[in-house]
Amino acid sequence: MRHQSIALIGGSGFIGTHLANALVAAGKNVRIATRKRSHAAHLTLLPLDVIELDPFDTVELARFVEGVDAVVNLVGTLHGRRGRPYGPEFAKLHVELPSKIAAACEGKGVHRLVHLSAIGADSNGPSMYLRSKGDGEKGVLAATQLATTIFRPSVVFGPEDRFLNTFASLARLFPVLPLAKPDAKFQPVYVGDVVKAIVGTLDLDAAHGRTYELGGPTVHTLEALVRMCGEMIGRHPRIVRLPDALAYMQALSFETLPGEPLVTRDNLDSMSRDAILSAPLAAELNVEPVAIEAIAPTYLNDAALQSRFSAFRTTAGR
Repeated sequence: MRHQSIALIGGSGFIGTHLANALVAAGKNVRIATRKRSHAAHLTLLPLDVIELDPFDTVELARFVEGVDAVVNLVGTLHGRRGRPYGPEFAKLHVELPSKIAAACEGKGVHRLVHLSAIGADSNGPSMYLRSKGDGEKGVLAATQLATTIFRPSVVFGPEDRFLNTFASLARLFPVLPLAKPDAKFQPVYVGDVVKAIVGTLDLDAAHGRTYELGGPTVHTLEALVRMCGEMIGRHPRIVRLPDALAYMQALSFETLPGEPLVTRDNLDSMSRDAILSAPLAAELNVEPVAIEAIAPTYLNDAALQSRFSAFRTTAGR
């Protein structure tokens, strides 16, 4: 079956923005759900529909997915209040919402559902994030009338990411960086490769009922990634490896500050499990993963930042 009309939930975020552009380029009809239209302002120049709705309202959600061929759920959060097995934000976004999306798809006869989870998702995992992601997958798979595909990426990098860009910003600001979980392992995957995998499997029958891990070509420790970011921008802060006790105290202090925390205790719990592939990428994904060294310098270094600032200044002056 050719899936021509695609509905994105969480489509105005980092991965969703790249996916929306790729789907439009492929000639798909795209609609994006957002709580506030302003959140998707950067997408309004594309030939797609931005629809403001409350995705937890079952009537609005059913109306949103009606008539489409496939739905892609990209909603997720890294932070939330504490609880067992997880706090309310994780429960709502990672567990309740996927189940509601699956039910809406079944109710409106939507054939295809793609769900973005996370590598290491496990109902018995070490963190609220991973436990809620694991339970969210169960809710999606319970929809037996759908052709479902689940993707589990490692940490995703690319322009506008909040992973490498954060490390680069810290390296610019501070000569010394206290680093929690320096030996935690990641297999960073380029956002373009994640998008290619999603777009390529929409019409792939072999992907129905499958769960795919996504990762890049190389495993890196967190410390190695921080050092790499520093080298790419020409900064070399001294890294202080924090023991776990100090790392959790640091995270707790960040949690008490206003705004989104830099790191939380739950993030540290997640990092106790390596975010790396358990097997090579599936051949049917047709993805040759791009190395972080080939992409990150194009958006991290000072010249790239100046170029983006100049483009913004030119646009703002029009």
